[in-house]
Amino acid sequence: MKLRLAALVLLALAAPAAAQPASAPAVTGYPKTVPAPGGAVVIPTAGAQRAYDQLHYAPARRAGDYLYVSGVIAGPAPDEKRDAEAFKAQARRAFAHLRRTLEAGGASFADVVMINTFHVWDGPGFQGTRDEQFAAFGAVKDEFMTAPHPAWTAVGTTGLLSDTGVVEIQMIAYVPQATP
Repeated sequence: MKLRLAALVLLALAAPAAAQPASAPAVTGYPKTVPAPGGAVVIPTAGAQRAYDQLHYAPARRAGDYLYVSGVIAGPAPDEKRDAEAFKAQARRAFAHLRRTLEAGGASFADVVMINTFHVWDGPGFQGTRDEQFAAFGAVKDEFMTAPHPAWTAVGTTGLLSDTGVVEIQMIAYVPQATP
């Protein structure tokens, strides 16, 4: 069951991130929102819609002036290498997915006030040290996010939903609602 669930998550999230360049036009009907108490669920892509329908979680949810973005896992596909350079490409794919989700919620990386990252330091998805992984991740994060920097908590863990996941990235953005 865990393997099937992990495969579904990777197909729903990683595949669209890998298949579409960051500037690709949105699939018809996306992004879309689903009204929810205090705001709305934000669904950026058809893949995210499948995850929402099958796994029952919101890719992002607006509550008042904040947009909470669910974790996106960066890690290798079965045919990808597991060194630092390959991990950078995997992290870029995850950040491109995060960018689409933020934009679907009316935000950008400049609006992010908090990042939580969950790192598997000694897992099968990365061949290298903790410091090498963190440096590679930080370099990619800095490609997407410039000063002023958000608050950031990085936590080590023993595993993620994807067995080869290296890091899961969760964000909170401050996006004041337009006043009528």
